[in-house]
Amino acid sequence: MSSTGECNPIFTGIIEAVGEVVSVSEQGGGRTMEIAAPFASDLAPGQSVAVDGACLTVRAPGNGSFAVEAGAATLERTIAGGYRPGSRVNLERALRAGDRLDGHLVQGHVDGVATFRGLEHIENTRLLDFVLPHQVHCATVLHGSIALNGVSLTVNGLRDRRICQVALIPYTWEHTGFFSLRPGDPVNAEADLIGKYVKRIMERRNPGSEGRVRDRAV
Repeated sequence: MSSTGECNPIFTGIIEAVGEVVSVSEQGGGRTMEIAAPFASDLAPGQSVAVDGACLTVRAPGNGSFAVEAGAATLERTIAGGYRPGSRVNLERALRAGDRLDGHLVQGHVDGVATFRGLEHIENTRLLDFVLPHQVHCATVLHGSIALNGVSLTVNGLRDRRICQVALIPYTWEHTGFFSLRPGDPVNAEADLIGKYVKRIMERRNPGSEGRVRDRAV
């Protein structure tokens, strides 16, 4: 299953572990990936795992790793087509009933690919800049939520040319894969769920306004 509608659990954007792609095989326009993860032995076939924020279905859990398949639509919309053996990926299992929601509601349906521009340090905080795709930027507000490579983050700043800034505390930096990003690297981006609903309602109330809303946003 993919991040484009077949997968419907909910995630929180709180990363459980940084896994590593062990192997990749191409088949039928898609690709199967084996991913090493500390919780692999607890998985069962059919369960959902967010891999860098893209909801994928577990096919074959094994000893220390599990396999997932990304279809053509997922490869087109996410960064999964660029994974290679050794690639590090943020991992989160689906939210269970009764679990605490420490991040924000994340669907695992990637809306588009953002581009990392760079970072700066202010004391112990790292400020990271990303260029968002139109469809994500239009539903993003200052101090609202955004998921980047599956990580629930607060929007610290919005600037011209669709630049979004987020602030990472040392714990987030150390327990996600952001430390390996280089300027120009792509990341999966999912807009805030509430923002997407509000945007859709506005478009329905004002037919033909989608382009105008986008123009104002950029």
